[in-house]
Amino acid sequence: MSLFDTRVPAVVLRTDRNPFHHGTLGAVRSLGRAGVDVHVVADCGRSPVRASRYVTGLHTPPPPGASPAEITAVLRRVAARIARPAVLIPMDDACAVAVARARAELAPAYLLPDQPGDLPARVADKAELAAVCASLDLPHPETVVPDGAAEAARAAWRLGLPVVAKWSWPWLVPPGGGLRSTVLVRSAREAGELYLRAEEAGSRLLLQAFLPPGVDRDWFFHGYADRSGAVRAGGPGRKTRARPRGAGLTAVGRWAPNPQVRALAERVTAELGYRGVFDLDFRRCGATGRYHLLDFNPRPGAQFRLFADTAGLDVVRALHLDLTHRPLPQGAPRPGRVFVVENYAPLSALRPAREADGGRELAWHARDDRAPGRALWALWGRHVGVRLRDRARRGRDARPDTVPPARARVVRQASAPAADRTGVSDRPDEDRAGRH
Repeated sequence: MSLFDTRVPAVVLRTDRNPFHHGTLGAVRSLGRAGVDVHVVADCGRSPVRASRYVTGLHTPPPPGASPAEITAVLRRVAARIARPAVLIPMDDACAVAVARARAELAPAYLLPDQPGDLPARVADKAELAAVCASLDLPHPETVVPDGAAEAARAAWRLGLPVVAKWSWPWLVPPGGGLRSTVLVRSAREAGELYLRAEEAGSRLLLQAFLPPGVDRDWFFHGYADRSGAVRAGGPGRKTRARPRGAGLTAVGRWAPNPQVRALAERVTAELGYRGVFDLDFRRCGATGRYHLLDFNPRPGAQFRLFADTAGLDVVRALHLDLTHRPLPQGAPRPGRVFVVENYAPLSALRPAREADGGRELAWHARDDRAPGRALWALWGRHVGVRLRDRARRGRDARPDTVPPARARVVRQASAPAADRTGVSDRPDEDRAGRH
């Protein structure tokens, strides 16, 4: 007899158009292998996800930047087609926030964790997270939310250049406009200029003190807070390779015991009364050893399949079992287990896996589901080709005879940043949804 109530399907929801979001495929495979019907509400037209044998149905998603009302309307239409209650799994922050706020409207068509509707929005908002950490006395980088360009420039000097600049709701940053959700700002003038683009970005700018990356400093914790608030499944992991290097999404991650990170994760979710799947990012200060909470994502992280224990339990399976009132199996952690995203770390994917160390899982390739892995390389090849052509075209357009004379600008350099400051993810637009 299956552990799962296979009469209850799952609906995986994402509005971000990133075709290389491997977390979506992870959710499809995890529940599909357990015999659960999995419906995907996401733009999979150019994604390898659509090729998975475990996809029961594909549904047209809300458009990027959709309002909560639009997301709710789409989910109601999907529920009418499925015609039975389903476990709903938002895979990006925008969806997690919208679903939490519309919980009363979506029930009973969807099964959702029971928690305050504004809590996912509070922790996903980068500015609000700083206030949450301050109220709980959790290590967090010093943060300033300026109310003008001049104040942004002054704050950059006070924090000590370089500083990290973030948009509080990064999912609203429009693609293709030159803005990034998180950047490293190296001058006060740059901070002031960035503030003037707040309307374009769609949310508030915040500046944070900078802690340089380093070996063994980037950690994450994936978990599921069940109906009682206990953290189940998941665990602490270390980012061993990132894209781009030293920042950004996890290209290679390793399950590694870390009592300090676990204690922080359990404390913050307990004190907030959080319920459901969560993904936390930490950076350890090299000077003090303290772990700073950088991000609280109220949904599965893209590499959540790293934390599949000896009973096969991961955070997505824990969510389905708990919401259908099924017991969660008691498995043992698998420290040393590795998760590799092949298109971001191809050499790591080619190295032989060592089962004695906990084994390895690839994001795209799987023996029981080969089609997405095959589809990945054709799509990735086209993606890289387009990027190279665009780069070459920009290079031709910037020939010396067409470039206007540069205006000299002297930028005073600040002293080295203080020891207890946080890190940065300077990611290309297409990587935003794939982070973690």
